Amino acid sequence: MRTPLRLPLVAAGLLSALSAGASTDYRVHPVPFTEVRLDGGFWGTHQEINRTVTLPYAMDQCEASNRLKNFDLAAETLRRRAAGDVHFQNKPATIFPFDDTDAYKVIEAASYMLSMHPDAALSARVDGWIARIAAAQEPDGYLYTFRTMHPDSPAQAWVGQRRWENEPKLSHELYDAGHLYEAGVAHYLATGKRTLLDVCLKNANLLWRDFGDGKLRVAPGHEIVEMGLVKLYRVTGDARWLKLAKIFLDARGPGGPAYSQQDRLVVDQTEAEGHAVRANYLYCGMADVAALTGDVRYQNAIDRIWENVVSKKLYLTGGVGALADGEAYGANYQLPNNAYNETCAAVALMMWNHRMFLSTGDARYMDVCERTAYNGFISGVSLSGNRFFYPNPLVYDGSAKNNYGCAGRAPWFGCACCPPNLMRLLASLGGYFYATKGDALYVNLYGGGEASVSLGGVAVKVDQTTDYPWRGAVRIAVNPEHPVSFTLRLRIPGWAQGRPVPSDLYRYQGGAKGDGWTVSVDGAPVRGELHLGYLSITRIWKRGDVVALNLPMPIRAVLGNPHIAATEGRVAFERGPVVYCVEDLAHGETAPEAMAVDAHARVESRFEPKMLGGVTVLDLKVAQEPSPVMAIPYFAWDNRGLAPMAVWLKREGP
Repeated sequence: MRTPLRLPLVAAGLLSALSAGASTDYRVHPVPFTEVRLDGGFWGTHQEINRTVTLPYAMDQCEASNRLKNFDLAAETLRRRAAGDVHFQNKPATIFPFDDTDAYKVIEAASYMLSMHPDAALSARVDGWIARIAAAQEPDGYLYTFRTMHPDSPAQAWVGQRRWENEPKLSHELYDAGHLYEAGVAHYLATGKRTLLDVCLKNANLLWRDFGDGKLRVAPGHEIVEMGLVKLYRVTGDARWLKLAKIFLDARGPGGPAYSQQDRLVVDQTEAEGHAVRANYLYCGMADVAALTGDVRYQNAIDRIWENVVSKKLYLTGGVGALADGEAYGANYQLPNNAYNETCAAVALMMWNHRMFLSTGDARYMDVCERTAYNGFISGVSLSGNRFFYPNPLVYDGSAKNNYGCAGRAPWFGCACCPPNLMRLLASLGGYFYATKGDALYVNLYGGGEASVSLGGVAVKVDQTTDYPWRGAVRIAVNPEHPVSFTLRLRIPGWAQGRPVPSDLYRYQGGAKGDGWTVSVDGAPVRGELHLGYLSITRIWKRGDVVALNLPMPIRAVLGNPHIAATEGRVAFERGPVVYCVEDLAHGETAPEAMAVDAHARVESRFEPKMLGGVTVLDLKVAQEPSPVMAIPYFAWDNRGLAPMAVWLKREGP
């Protein structure tokens, strides 16, 4: 039976612990995306393309690339062996043992979309996928197609001879389980059906039998099972799953490879290191366990690691994971412009920063989240919704096959983790917009749409009207069922306060001030000191009250910290939360990377409604060119054809 109370809690991705009976949890509670509708505007448009183009395209790609066939082959092996053909085996139809997770992530994304847009045909197609997945599960709950279809000997070098044998390295058995759990919870809460959730619980019970007694100590080679187990805990209330998440965290280190964050105990780690996606998923799991257990050691560790990232390892675009070798974080200030910046790493970074905000109520985490969202995250999918980036560099020569063997945006990948990962976050992004704590409502992100929330026991509708990020005027209509007192907390973005990131890693040229923003309620100016990046407005709110936020959007020239070798003598430009790049479609004599601009010269902006879906562009004065050179939003590059591109340009003058 469907449980409507739990639906919005799970759908946000971070549940209230009410369903689990926990005595502690995140201090701040997200307003679930099922209660937030983004209508048109920047994010509403991208979400609709995600639903109508990217999702069906991804489902077709999973079928065509044999992701689903692996489950069929595993099921056939189980049937044939049960019938007496004890030597029957199948060889995998794809390359990697984590290919199962592409199907899981697509189901998760589809479930989020079904929560908002019921669709009988889509629901039936998802049900068909789930039946094929369930048929591939072994009787004791094990679900890992690469072993099940070829059980007598490893069919791929990463698969060990025995279960869990190669898990700390590359088998990805627990990684597959983590994505399975996230999909199962999402599907159950979207539809009320237990078909996939029961598969998850059967598998989790196997994990409990193998790992829960503490006899088998295995550190997951690719983290995410910790996050998935927490979601199972929240929806079932079974404390074993939270305990198991903690067991897997505590199994890491010391003395293992830094690549997979196993060189130290998690509570002793101080810097972001190794594979960036693995790392960011680990930090999400640590945040969840810290919130739900009250163990501050995990929170203290990720506080230190976060400071390391934002002060030494974060790109201006909000990307992380500088190195192609190992898809990894580099050393401090190692931020080359030919960055790797995997799309999955941007997804995981947003998830981590959202959790950090929920732990503290501090806007600086949402500042990072916003920067990544508008730049290094959404750059991962084309405006058409069916072409993708795996890496997201800040410079490109116009011809290199740097996108997982493809020059320019690719229609799909042999390792296809990024497209469905982006899909599931984009589908649920509304859950990042608002949050509550007691009688306070946080407004974290700005975009056209409406939200429903309960404050002081009163239902309140919040309606945003804005052209953000192209314009800084935001109108917020507050409509409670009847007058109610609460505090509205508006995030004043760091960029609007003259600070591109919450550290000295980047700065605005000239020490740009951030005192031009204004707020009014029903036309009356509101002033006050910011606390943790929010302006608080406490009053008795009544139907028809309107908050007007105005965030001036001057064009800012950005300089990198002197310790960043790649940005020395260079300048980048941003307007509001959007970072810009120069894309040379004409392949002129001067490549964008070699263009020299006077960072002190006046830069003009203009809105181009028919270009790239409607964007604000900049006109830069370049020394080598007689006419201004147009800069476009970074996220939109390579949507008009393959061309050289650069974010950081040579800087002329002092």
